[in-house]
Amino acid sequence: MERLERVVGAVVGSAVGDALGAPFEFGEEGAFSARFPAAGAGGEMCGGGGWEPGEATDDTQMAVLVGESLRERGGLDLPDVFERFQRWARGEPKDIGLQTEDVLTSGDPWDQAAARHFQVNIRAAGNGALMRAAPSAVRFAGAGRTATMDAGRRLAALTHGDRAAWEGTAIFHELVRLALSGADPLAALPEVLGHVHPGHRERYATVLAPTWHPDEATEFNGAVWPWLGSAVWALRTTGGFEAALRAAIDLGGDTDTVAAVTGGLAGARYGAGAIPARWTEPLHVPLPGWDGRVLRAEDLRRLAEELGGHAG
Repeated sequence: MERLERVVGAVVGSAVGDALGAPFEFGEEGAFSARFPAAGAGGEMCGGGGWEPGEATDDTQMAVLVGESLRERGGLDLPDVFERFQRWARGEPKDIGLQTEDVLTSGDPWDQAAARHFQVNIRAAGNGALMRAAPSAVRFAGAGRTATMDAGRRLAALTHGDRAAWEGTAIFHELVRLALSGADPLAALPEVLGHVHPGHRERYATVLAPTWHPDEATEFNGAVWPWLGSAVWALRTTGGFEAALRAAIDLGGDTDTVAAVTGGLAGARYGAGAIPARWTEPLHVPLPGWDGRVLRAEDLRRLAEELGGHAG
């Protein structure tokens, strides 16, 4: 399989997972399979819960903003990314994380807002940075482990002051990098964990262990640790893109995000060709704050190709 197909798979796969999981958010465990018991039967992009069929949520909207900043600025321009996030937040998106909204609307400078929020609120280890990381992961993959993990941390720190969110995003970046090269990202997990900040290594080692199951999660719903662990679990316990997404959404809870993270990993591993056309055809990404602009799957493919063509 060509690397470019994996690159597209990561970006489009994350968006597909987001839109597929959105209608089941905070629903019961197993709700997806209860409604669609036969894999491949169709109709799964059903919409609901305020979402149109195939409509992506804030997960993908913020991912697009990151990706377009990287493309247009030629690299990592953190003030530009933060400004795009602020413009998007002012556009009144249907959904925005409470923590992310607080940071973006605080009036604090881009390099202080998340840290100040964390100082006051203490808790800032949500999955809101992890959910948007697929475009940045493919953009920095060619630069090697150190650069790609560092980029993940720096982008996460724009909205999340807790280093746990930085490390989770860095791990995701590295797993995508490995998958894009054709390597098995799950087999490399012990080595990847060796590059995680020592103060956070043990907690991630727990949720990324081969024996861990999402039922064992002890953190609050929406925390970064269990959702990265759940995405890796879904990839580990299934044998293809569609099966991984079904397993992830069936966990219940914050289904759009766990499916977006799973979709990014599974897309990088299995490639764009493994993503069902019946899921990409209705996919659309409204972009609040950008005068009614809506991206389709082909737009995401082009963005991925442009980002994935960089060596670093």
